[in-house]
Amino acid sequence: MPTITFAYKDFQQLLGKKVSIEEFGDLLVLYAKAEVESYDKRTDEVAVKLDDTNLPYTWCPEGLARFFRGILGQHNGIAKMKVSPGNYKVIVDDSVKNIRPYITAFVAKGRKIDDYLLKQLVQMQEKFCEGYGRRRQKVSIGLYAHKKITFPVHYKAVPPTAAKFIPLDFDKPVNLAEILKQHPKGQQYGWILKGFSNYPLLLDDKGEVLSFPPIINSSSTGRLVVGDSELLFEATGTDEESVNLAASIFAYNLFERGFEIFSATMKYKGRSTTIPALKTEKVKITPQQVEQVTGLNVTSSSLSALLQTAGYNADGNNAIAPPYRADIMHPVDVIEDVAIAYSFDKIADEPLTSYTLGAKDKSVQMINSLRKAAIGMEFQEIFSHILTDKKTLAAAGSSKIVEVENFMSETYSAVRNSLLPQMLDVLSRNKHADYPQKIFEEGIVASAVGSKVAESHSIVLVSAHSAANFTEMKQYLSAMLVPLGASFTIQPAEHPAFIKGRAGSIVVGKKSLGVIGEISPAILAKWGVEMPAAAIELNLNFLLTD
Repeated sequence: MPTITFAYKDFQQLLGKKVSIEEFGDLLVLYAKAEVESYDKRTDEVAVKLDDTNLPYTWCPEGLARFFRGILGQHNGIAKMKVSPGNYKVIVDDSVKNIRPYITAFVAKGRKIDDYLLKQLVQMQEKFCEGYGRRRQKVSIGLYAHKKITFPVHYKAVPPTAAKFIPLDFDKPVNLAEILKQHPKGQQYGWILKGFSNYPLLLDDKGEVLSFPPIINSSSTGRLVVGDSELLFEATGTDEESVNLAASIFAYNLFERGFEIFSATMKYKGRSTTIPALKTEKVKITPQQVEQVTGLNVTSSSLSALLQTAGYNADGNNAIAPPYRADIMHPVDVIEDVAIAYSFDKIADEPLTSYTLGAKDKSVQMINSLRKAAIGMEFQEIFSHILTDKKTLAAAGSSKIVEVENFMSETYSAVRNSLLPQMLDVLSRNKHADYPQKIFEEGIVASAVGSKVAESHSIVLVSAHSAANFTEMKQYLSAMLVPLGASFTIQPAEHPAFIKGRAGSIVVGKKSLGVIGEISPAILAKWGVEMPAAAIELNLNFLLTD
């Protein structure tokens, strides 16, 4: 959760109203899912902790002031901003298409940057890139001294040794490969470019390097200093909507700081876009929907007023979301903002009309009985993450893998569709421990079935010792299922994780619900497990149906 610091006097000037620090703290809790973490009266510095990760425009004093101008009646609807047409072009080469395909840019002029404003710009840049930008992978931002740049700017990909420049905090030119190895930012963010043969580069029309996105800026053109009055903003990333959002947020912030904003044109192959795009979104919303979700009985006119208090424009039955927001995915998102604008503390409590007694669900009782049976057979329970990586799953022969589209770490880039690979990983990390090693886990797994995802409860038991075999695991399976009245048969089957001829399909009724067998030496070798191992993995959904 982001924590931001700023001068409270500056916030009040942006707000256009004097508010005591105590009242500000109450407003944050009541309306903004935030709180004052600290306030230094001597320096006038306030630290605000924000719990809403979907509203990056509020991660700065400009955005917070814009939000509260609506709540406090200083301004209604979407904040106004003027964009002047600018003769600035960014030519996007097709070579970045499969690496980091999107870029936005604009120019801001008209006010000298002082030390405080520079720190605020850098703070917002870092908070946005680390949080919403997924540690620069999804979005990274660069700020440049505009007067040093010759347009058009060129965005392309080049081989790692094809370009040299002096990066920030260095005193000699180095190539892109050397930056990833030697520069602290290269060491910190180089993982983003892992696996690519070419790297993104931003240059002006004279060939001067502006930056190596998303790693580091040039020390000459890429250094914004106190006294600069013209700056170039750019954002690159893997998601066009997100880089556009970054441009809209910074354009609004700078406009409200007294800068004039000039648009720039992104020239892609076959199309062009003008930035800031200032795209709004219409969401149909009615008083009936608001009442259904919140219980508030509002008229069309009062709903319109609440929408404008929440920072939307209202057009009949439509709420129009501002360009600096990209979190509206459903009418309920708008209704939540309406309820916040109304104020939750004004919503009357509903009387309690029914009550229930707490008790364990039948499915939990079933699962716990199996867990207790496994523990009674001297298996140790393991708890692993439901997210893992495709490589780990594939190494145990798993297919139909559900991958995470916008993952923050490759370690958690796929949803497990089997518990066995993670058990093998546990064995590989405990080769120093005494044998036999008997471990088990129960949990949810998910598999891709066409375009859909199918979830199920699964249990896996793994036994590793010199005599681990098929018969041993069949005895464990009987000890778990027979007391539950679940009869089963085992039919010959092949599975990529098990030795051919020493694996079987566990059949309950007429359905194949699991696998049992001796794990293949080739699979064990992939994890460096030197001891024989046998396993059971069983889909438990048949036990959980009424």
